[in-house]
Parts: sequence; structure tokens; C-alpha cells
Amino acid sequence: MLPLTVNEIREKFLAFFESKDHLRIPSFPLVPHNDNSLLLINSGMAPLKPYFTGQEIPPHPRIATCQKCVRTVDIDEVGRDARHVSFFEMLGNFSFGDYFKEEVIPWAWEFLTETMSIPPHLLYVSVYEEDNEAFDIWHKKIGLSPERIYKLGKKDNFWEHGAGPCGPCSEIYFDRGEKYACGSSDCAVGCDCDRYMEVWNLVFTQFNRLPEGGYEDLASTNIDTGMGLERLAVVMQEASSVFDIDTFQKLREQICYITAITNIPDKGAKESSINIIADHVRSVVFMAADGVLPSNEGRGYILRRLLRRAIRHGKMLGRDNPFVAELIPLVIKQNAEAYPELREREAHILNVLTVEEGRFFATLDTGMSLLATQTQSLRDSGKNMLSGADAFRLYDTYGFPPDLMKEMLAEESLIMDEEGFNNEMQKQRDRARAARGESTYLGTAETIFHQLDAALTTEFVGYDALTVQAKILAIVAGQDAPQTIVTHAEIGDKVAIFLDKTSFYAESGGQKGDKGILTLLEGQAQIEVQDCLKVGAGKIAHLGVVLKGRVAVGDVVITEVNPNEKNAVACNHTATHLLGKALREVLGNHIEQAGSDVSPGRLRFDFTHFSAVDTEQLQRIESIVQNRIFQGLQVISKEMTMDDARKIGAVMLMGEKGEKYGNTVRVVNIGNGESVELCGGTHVNNTSQIGVFKLVSENGVAAGVRRIEAVTGEAAIAQYQKAEELLHEATQLLKTTPDQLSTRINTLTAELKQARQENERLQSKLAEGGTSDILAKSENHAGMTWLSHKLEGMDAASLRTTADKLKDKVDVLLLCTTTNEGSVQFLATASPSAVQAGVHAGNIVKQAASLCGGNGGGRPNNAQAGGKDASKADEALTAGINLAKQQVNK
Repeated sequence: MLPLTVNEIREKFLAFFESKDHLRIPSFPLVPHNDNSLLLINSGMAPLKPYFTGQEIPPHPRIATCQKCVRTVDIDEVGRDARHVSFFEMLGNFSFGDYFKEEVIPWAWEFLTETMSIPPHLLYVSVYEEDNEAFDIWHKKIGLSPERIYKLGKKDNFWEHGAGPCGPCSEIYFDRGEKYACGSSDCAVGCDCDRYMEVWNLVFTQFNRLPEGGYEDLASTNIDTGMGLERLAVVMQEASSVFDIDTFQKLREQICYITAITNIPDKGAKESSINIIADHVRSVVFMAADGVLPSNEGRGYILRRLLRRAIRHGKMLGRDNPFVAELIPLVIKQNAEAYPELREREAHILNVLTVEEGRFFATLDTGMSLLATQTQSLRDSGKNMLSGADAFRLYDTYGFPPDLMKEMLAEESLIMDEEGFNNEMQKQRDRARAARGESTYLGTAETIFHQLDAALTTEFVGYDALTVQAKILAIVAGQDAPQTIVTHAEIGDKVAIFLDKTSFYAESGGQKGDKGILTLLEGQAQIEVQDCLKVGAGKIAHLGVVLKGRVAVGDVVITEVNPNEKNAVACNHTATHLLGKALREVLGNHIEQAGSDVSPGRLRFDFTHFSAVDTEQLQRIESIVQNRIFQGLQVISKEMTMDDARKIGAVMLMGEKGEKYGNTVRVVNIGNGESVELCGGTHVNNTSQIGVFKLVSENGVAAGVRRIEAVTGEAAIAQYQKAEELLHEATQLLKTTPDQLSTRINTLTAELKQARQENERLQSKLAEGGTSDILAKSENHAGMTWLSHKLEGMDAASLRTTADKLKDKVDVLLLCTTTNEGSVQFLATASPSAVQAGVHAGNIVKQAASLCGGNGGGRPNNAQAGGKDASKADEALTAGINLAKQQVNK
């Protein structure tokens, strides 16, 4: 067999299928596009589903790819056997209604036995037990004996991953020899040991699995194959495991270096930890490159879990401080040839992963120490289960991941009380208790609000009303510490008022809380509400100050929300939804909301994107939003179940799960499907109420996150008025009219250009007139003419002109010119005879510029450079010429 590297194998595969009239296309990102069935791409076929189902027309009926994939179903096996990894590359060839089994099976055999030179007697295959057609092709056309063709059931030979295209398959296995066998008498293809390694899976796609279950025939039969690049490398390189192939070897060596390991045992915890780190770091690098950000849910949690698992195994190897940043450059270097986006996004990857690693290290040491103490206590007492309360404290206070906790306990043959843990989690949701030793739900120090009656809740009725009659259920006095639960408050007191119902919107989902007035029913007391917050468990705090009178628990008040501010907020919030939709249309469906802030004065929208949005794109985005405002689209807010919301395609923040919203959710539908999002905020009834939309700024706020700020309504008009004032000022200064401003600027620009050209012409003429004086300073050395000279106040073009006048009269020329700003420019030339004698103009200017705090270089016969310190120009000229003379002498 050919001892090929991973990169060589990848290229041979793609080239082979190009020779079979396949279109080679690059890997799709790991984040699925318009596919709700997957968090991350986990096979070569996954991003091609629209082609299989007929939703989209493929660019070619035959395609070949090498697709990056992430699977974490078998994460516990990673590092412990020869074949499981979380990140891998899937080689695949695909047919969309073009060829089928009669073609793909012989091609697979040809590639393995002829292109890869794998001995045929080491290959075995399996087929679906009902697929006689595939069996016959392997037996009659390829010539395999029936003893080497295994008929297996649906579990083994029917391929499906979530909803979408699927079908029976035929798998090809490589026999690695008896030394990898399990020793069982019935060890054969399909055994879980490492002897028979599955190399290639040929899927005969002919069905579509429906989201609700069941199958339907596809319009045409298709082919989907998948071969793990790393597994094929194990075969070709005759490696003991996937971690011994070339792409893993250097990474493993670097891990050993940074953990000071000099001897890796053949088996054992150290080798397993090294393998886990190598695999997981590869995974998170590729995930971060494709825009996955660490979080506690969804694909962000997968990244976080893999990174934290790698960190823990690093600690097991003795590394007690951050180390991932020392491995990232190597992963990128090894894979950038095939995946250039790694190099392009290296700074982003480093930032995302090192920040996340630093945060985890801050809490991991304490959490692990406490868990070790708990583990020892359990053993001493003869128990085998960590209580739900203890487990929850480790999670709530120290951010210790529950799955990591369970894994570490399992290593000690202990378990965690998961039911008890979940109960404690529910108590936190219900009571919004502050974490012990950590900040509370308000993001401040310990507060008083968790001491309120757990049954106290506030009903929000403000979607349709500005006022409502409500009863005071509780009062907390003193918004500044100390705070106290009181029965009454008087004029001047800072208070948090809790009502049974309210028309005030509490800050949530990026929307600021409402402001207004609470007035006692009889009118003898009044409270100014300056903010409104959710403080957990259905409680809404109206924060403000008593303006007059005395208020007490049990009093009835009239809530009065400031109508102008509430309307402005509603306009901005609806505009935010329109903006998110426009961003996806202009920039792509990879756009995800990363945060928002909606207030009466403006809106702010953060979104995942990896480059600045250019002016043309911003104009298109603004135009799309404004057009939908002008269309007067109806805005309908409706409560429904989460399942119903999913069915109509409601958008939610990336990675968020249904339980965050509860069983009933509020869906905001703009224009009967133009924009459909889960949202609890307040909105206008018709987009025309927004009036005007104006983008104010676009900038980056974090790695992979951009921010747009905008205004609507009166604030937008004020923005336009400001722009008009600036336009008026500019026309006054340039003595023109607004409609002639561009013409006037172009005229002035042309005049300025002409003046500069005239200046250059005069400088050139001046330089030409002075060349005879400059030539008088030349000298002879080694049979050649040498000249160095400093000019004052000449620009770069004039310097080149002067050099052109002189270079034919001398063999070695070094000129410089200084500027009023204190910088210096160098230019050197060398005649053919000087170059032949050893002179190098690039070296001359580099030497001169370095003495002036600059750099540069060029060809042996012509070069330029720049420096920052013109005061050393004379010294630099001497040094440059001396260097040239030394080159000749050598």
C-alpha cells in the first residue's frame, strides 16, 4: 500500500472522482444552512440535502467533496479506541438522479484496490439484508465470494441521520489483522473490536425520512457515499490508531511538549488524555472558524463541552494553566491548505477560544477541589451517589458542567442524583435565587428580592393597555443597600413596588423597561416609575421614588405608562425585527442575533458576522427595512405552543431551546410571514407607524460579532436634519449649491491634482538642473563610479526622476530625500557590472533605512526604502555605500 499523508489521500480521492466526471466542491461550513434537523454538519451528505430532495438544483449531477464534520454521539469513546474522533473529514461522492449501484460499487472497488493499492483479500463488505441487488453486484460483478459479503440488519446497514434523505447502504471494511482482534470466536465484520475497520459507506439514497417519522420515496434514486479520511489514513499509513496518523502525530508531540511528558505508555490514562486533547482542540478550532461561539445551549454548548473536556485532561497531565493557544497555530498550519478559512480567521479563533479557556480556568480549580472532597466523603461514608443539592451547588456557584461532573464521578464508580439536581434547578427558576458567593439575577451583589413570597407574581397586561387598576403586593425600600421589605413608604423614599398586575413592560429580550406614574386610586399619593425589571419567578419590580403622600401594601393604584416613550420603543422593537430579516437577506442566513437593546431613543442589534458590512450592503439593508415600513405590513402578535411556533418557522436566538420560553410562547408575525420571531416585547400594529428608519453606525463589538445602531420616527428625522445642516455648511464653505456640490468637489479635486502635477514638474526640472552639481560628488572604487547624495524636500516621484537622470552615469547610486515631517526616503540603483561584482541595491537601502528606524528592500539593480528619523540620513547614506563596497570586496 502507498504510505500517503492525509493531504495526499484527500487529493487522490477528489482527483479520482473528477476523472469520473464529478464536480469537486469545497467543504460546507459546520453550521448547517436552513436545516433544523442538525446542530452541526455530521456527514458529507448533510449540507447536500436540498439537492437530494429536489428543493434545489445541484451545480452538477455528480459531485465529490471532502466535508468537515463534527459528531459527539460517541464522545466517551474518543481517545479510548483506534477509530472514534469528534471532528473528522468525510470523503464523499454523490449522484443526484444520475448513477446508482451499478456504477458506484465498481468505482469504490477501483479506487481502493487500484488507486490506493489496497490488497483485495484484506477487504470485506456488508449489505442491507434485503438488498439483493447490491449483494449480486459485489458477488457477480466484482467477484467477491459470498463468505466475504455480510448481510446485516437495519441498525447496521440502513443509513439515516435525523430527517431527510436516507436508504440502504453497503459498507466496506479493512481487515487490520489478528493483533487487533478481540479474541472472540465469532469476531467478524460488524464486531466492535478494532480488527475490521469500516472504511467506506456507500448509501443508496432512495427514501426521505419525514420529521414526524415514516418514509416516502424520493423522486429519483441517488448515491451518497462517505469515507472517513482519517480512517483511510490509518489503513494507508498502517497506523495503530487514528491518533497515530500524520496530522495527529505532530499535535500529540506538541501536547507532550507543553505538558512535559517525555514517555507515552502504549496504554493508559496519559495516552488517552493526550488523544482527547488532540481531537477536541481540532474540533473547537474548526467550529470557531465557522462562527460557533461558546454558550450553554445548542452548538455553542458542544464547543464549550469539548473545550472544557480538553482542559480537564490537560490538568490530568499536569498542566495547571491555559494551554490551548499553544496548540491552535499548529492545528491551523496543518489544515490551512485544505481549509484556508482557518488562516483567514486565526485571530478570531484565538480570541474566542482563549477567552473561553480563561473563564473556565477561573472556576475549574475550585470546582474540582470541591468535587474531590465530596467524592472522598462519599467513599468514607460508604455511599455511591452525589446528592442533587451538592451537585447543583457545584454547578450554580462554580459553573461546573453537570456532564463533566457525571464523567468524573463515573471514573470513581460513583453516580449523581440527576433527579435531585433537576429539582434544584427548577427551584432556582421558580425563586430566582442568587447563587451562593456569586452575583444574583440582577447582576449585582446579594439582593432582597429572593426573600419575597414565592407565590407573589405580577400579571403583565401592557400589550393592549397603557393603564390598569392594580393592587400593591409588596414594597422594598432603599434601592441602594441596605434594602428592606417594608409595609409602607413615604415621600422621597426610593422603592421597588410589586403589583398584582401592571401595564408597565419589564426590561426583557433587549427591550428597556417602561417609565411612568403610579397613582393611588384616591389620588393622595404618587410614585414616579423610573425603570421596570423582572426579578425572577414572575415578579416585576417598579423602581422609582415616592413623589408625594404615603403608599402601603394593599393600596390600589392606577398604572400610567408614558405613552410617547412606549410608542417609540414599540417602533424601535418592530424595526429591530425588520432589520434582522434584512441582514439575513443581504448578508446570508448565517446571521444570528447575538443581542439587542431597544430603548425610546434608538435601537441596537448585535449579530454574528465576521467582516465589516460595506456601504453598499448597509444601503441595501436600510432600503429593505424602509420599504417594508412604507408597505404598511400588519404586525400580529399571537400566543401558541412551541411546537406550533416551530411549524411556522418562527426564529429564535441561536442555540436557545424551547424550555426557556415555556410551553406557551408569543410569536410576532410581520406581513404574514415576512418576519416571524418568538418575542415577548411590545410592537406597533402596522409597520407604517414606524414612519422613518435610519442606520446610524455599524461596527464590531467582539470576535465574530457586529453591531448596528439605528433610529426611527422623530429620532430618524432629527438625524436627517443634522445631515442636512452639514450639507448646508459644506455648500457655504465651497460657495456652491447642494445639487452642484459633487461637481464643485470634483472640480477642486482636479485643480488640486493639476497643481500637484505642476509641482512635480517644477521639482523634476529643478532636479535635472542640479544633476551636474550632484555628479561632481561621485567617487571611484574598484573600477566603478559611486555616488551618494541627500536631497531636501523632494517627493518620491521627483526622487525617482533624479535617479533616472543619474543612474546611467554611475555604477552604484544611493539617494535620499527628507521631508518636513521628519521622515526620509531612500533609493538605490546598481549597473549590470556592479550587480555582477556583488552589489545588491535591496541590501543597500535596507541597511540605510534600518539606521533611520525603517525598512524596505528590492531587486539587486533597483530598490526603495523608508525611514522615520531623517536626522540620521547622512549616517545612513555612508553606511549604505560602505555596505555596497564590502559586497564588492567579498
